[in-house]
Amino acid sequence: MYSEKKRNHQYRQNLFLLAKVMVIAGALFILARGLLFSNYIVYGQSMMPTIEDGERIIVNKIGYEVAEPSRFDLIIFHVDDSTDYIKRVIGLPGDHIEYMDDQLFINEEPIEEPFLEDFKKASDERPFTGNFELEEMMFASEVPDDFVFVLGDNRQNSVDSRHIGFVSKEEIVGQANLTFWPIDNFRLIR
Repeated sequence: MYSEKKRNHQYRQNLFLLAKVMVIAGALFILARGLLFSNYIVYGQSMMPTIEDGERIIVNKIGYEVAEPSRFDLIIFHVDDSTDYIKRVIGLPGDHIEYMDDQLFINEEPIEEPFLEDFKKASDERPFTGNFELEEMMFASEVPDDFVFVLGDNRQNSVDSRHIGFVSKEEIVGQANLTFWPIDNFRLIR
C-alpha cells in the first residue's frame, strides 16, 4: 500500500511537472510568435505574381532591429493605425530614383529587376512601369535618411510610394520571408 501511495504521489508530481513545462512552452511560443514573427494575409493584386491575393505569409519582425532593409526586400509596413501594406524596397536613403522606358535607374545606373521579367512578358500594358523621376513625384532629389521608397510588383495596380510617399523605417513591421497558405504555394519569397 505504501508503494502504491508513493507511485500515485510520483505520478501526480510528474503530471504537475508536465503541465508546468507545457504552460512555459506555450507562453514562450506565444511570446516568440508575437515578438519575432507574425503572419499576414495578403489582400489585393499589387504584389502579383510574386504574392497572390489571399496568400498567407510569415513576416520576420526582428530582422530590422539588427539590420537595415536592403534593396528588393519585401516589407510589411504601417500605412495608418489600421492598414498595413506589403511592397518591395526599391530606394534606400541617399538614392536618386528614375524610371525611363521600363528601366529602373538608381543613381543614374541601370538596375535589373529579375523578379518582374515573367510578369512584364505577360502584361499587355506598356510601359509596365510608367516613366517618372523622384523630383517630379516627391519634390526631393533623393530618398531621405531613415526612409525607403517602395513599389508593388504589379506596377499598374499598386498603391505605393508613387502615391503615399516615402516609408519611414519606424513604420516597417518586418520582412516577408515565406508563404505558407495555400499549402501548395509554400515557398520562400524574394
